[in-house]
Amino acid sequence: MQRLLDFSSHYRQIKSFYMRYERLLMPVTLVVGFLIDYFTFTSIRLTTTFALLLLYWLVLGATIVFIHFFDAGALPQKLKYLRLFAPLAIQFTFGALLGSSLVFYWLSGTLSVSWPIITIVVVLMASNDIFRHYFLNPIIQIGIYFFTTLSLLSLMLPFMFNSLGSWVFLLAGVLSIGIFYPFIVFLLPIKERRVKQKMLIGIFAVLLLMNVLYFTNIIPPIPLSLREAGLYHGIMVSRGSYIMQGEPETLWQRLIPGQTVHTKSGEKIYLYTAIFAPAKLQTTIVHHWQYYDPIKKDWVDRGLLSFAIVGGRKEGYKGYSFESDLEAGAWRIYVENERGQVLGRITFQVKRVKEKIELKETTR
Repeated sequence: MQRLLDFSSHYRQIKSFYMRYERLLMPVTLVVGFLIDYFTFTSIRLTTTFALLLLYWLVLGATIVFIHFFDAGALPQKLKYLRLFAPLAIQFTFGALLGSSLVFYWLSGTLSVSWPIITIVVVLMASNDIFRHYFLNPIIQIGIYFFTTLSLLSLMLPFMFNSLGSWVFLLAGVLSIGIFYPFIVFLLPIKERRVKQKMLIGIFAVLLLMNVLYFTNIIPPIPLSLREAGLYHGIMVSRGSYIMQGEPETLWQRLIPGQTVHTKSGEKIYLYTAIFAPAKLQTTIVHHWQYYDPIKKDWVDRGLLSFAIVGGRKEGYKGYSFESDLEAGAWRIYVENERGQVLGRITFQVKRVKEKIELKETTR
């Protein structure tokens, strides 16, 4: 009897400590999950990153199932310590999985185009902290879990099949539904049929939204990423190296978007890009040149140049395009895949000059 009283007293003390510092523990676990995810992706091999993400995904699913079974009275009360700290596990794994989505969407796209999907992930991460109690709602919890699952499969399947075709994204959706339908209908111990119906409606709504974002090219072409891009006055390829002549820039000019390019009549301007792609993945990259026509007050196409790339190089696959005799004014170049998904956008101003242009040689 005394042991039972000591156990209850110990549990109350731990619960009191947890409730007192919950507001601090929750955001800390969220941030730690995101930071771990960011450094694993940028510093560690992708196979290790995928293994960690799968582990987070499994822990999250197991924790959700555990909470539902415990709250339904199907598990012994001696597991109440695990139940007490289960929300922290959910917070941590949600932070890691949402963080992975943010990192990949950010690195594989440009904010000017992919801002809707990036905003969604940022809002979910912020809500996971600010409105954390809502994330314990079964319907919201399952909806977010489904979103992270679809994002994770959309990232991993291109590596498995060495393809960025639309069928890969559709397959990710089919597999996600194939996982979650039996998960909701048969595994979760929820007796209210209406709750399960709302869960199913929620995951299908997420699937519909993601397909709309994908086929309108708002979702970037994960896992491609634009490692480097620059404008140059001349490019020469020698033994696999690119020798380029460009205008020198100060550190401040590099930090401010919107480079100014000085040109003479009839001169060529080159766009150089280095694009990371997974090993064995073959795809086509497009440089889409556009000029802002002040008379039409609209962007006008000035050229499309495409070239095939093969992934596997850590420093990225190099390629370039050029346009001649650029008009003075505003220009932009979209770096896209063949579907039109945007990896990056380079904006610049063209200024016509007659004097000699000072150039600096760079080798990549």
